[in-house]
Amino acid sequence: MFLSELKPSKGSVKKPKRVGRGPGSGHGKTACRGQNGQKSRSGFSIHPGFEGGQMPLQRRLPKRGFTNIFKKEWQVVNTGSLEKLFESGAVIDKKALKEVGLIKDIDKPVKILAKGGIKKSFTLFADAFSKSAVEAIQKVGGKAEQMKKGE
Repeated sequence: MFLSELKPSKGSVKKPKRVGRGPGSGHGKTACRGQNGQKSRSGFSIHPGFEGGQMPLQRRLPKRGFTNIFKKEWQVVNTGSLEKLFESGAVIDKKALKEVGLIKDIDKPVKILAKGGIKKSFTLFADAFSKSAVEAIQKVGGKAEQMKKGE
């Protein structure tokens, strides 16, 4: 078998319908488009949501809510996941969290929460900590230091 010998199986490929080639073809005159109307014209296309001139649903329904442009998107990291991924005595900052895949973006703020147990001591640098996370980290002899803006 050679690449040049490959061909589709019998009956799987049909010739295209040749429309608008005169009355003898069976697909002449209107070229299988019916008689008149928008769909029979060349260049026909309607946008999604078009309802034939009727006021479309997306315009009939009222607009609701708004998007707060000042919203801060926090990246949450739990102490339990730090326990699994870092050795005791490690210095953990945003770069270290990004390297192990706990956060996606260094520029967005990071908050440490106390979900999951912690037995190892770390030095943590983050934008925010929950009270219970700070207590849990200090209880095992670690440090939780809040970063200043621009750090």
